[in-house]
Amino acid sequence: MRFDHFDFLAPFYDRVIHFDRLETTLQMSALPADGLLLDAGGGTGRVAALLRPYVGSIILADFSLRMLSQARSKGLTSVLAPTEHLPFPDQTFTRVLMVDALHHVIHQAQTVHELWRVLAPGGRLVIEEPDIRTTPVKWIALAEKLALMRSHFLKPEEIAAILPPQASVRIEAQDYTVWVIAEKPVP
Repeated sequence: MRFDHFDFLAPFYDRVIHFDRLETTLQMSALPADGLLLDAGGGTGRVAALLRPYVGSIILADFSLRMLSQARSKGLTSVLAPTEHLPFPDQTFTRVLMVDALHHVIHQAQTVHELWRVLAPGGRLVIEEPDIRTTPVKWIALAEKLALMRSHFLKPEEIAAILPPQASVRIEAQDYTVWVIAEKPVP
């Protein structure tokens, strides 16, 4: 049996890890918008709960049962699924969001491909990550390694390079956070 850091952190995660970038997230995600939003690796639903008023519906996917329990207690629709193998049909979501989670995923390229697969044409994918190019995030990365977390931080250019060539990609950075924003063309 392996130790799951996120099952352990779930009961107090929201009190310790604050989300204070709602306005920026709305802007990067082009919200409000109609349709369905996927919060991939959404954990306790701390972000999804704040986004509810700005989108038609939200589904949260995560691989930690205790995190999902917290999300469900907030009234969020959630699915137990690794981001490498999402249980949704192609082109399901008008918005796909992954906040502060890609560095925790084992197969990052596979996750990015899955996020793109479930994104509808004309939709937007936003991957928000700590900016590993900055010194404070390098210290966080070291701390997570010492805590035996499987974290692997990618530079934003590396994340962007995983996306298919038809993706319209831009990178935004602010303080210690970076956003990789990709729009899927309409055929």
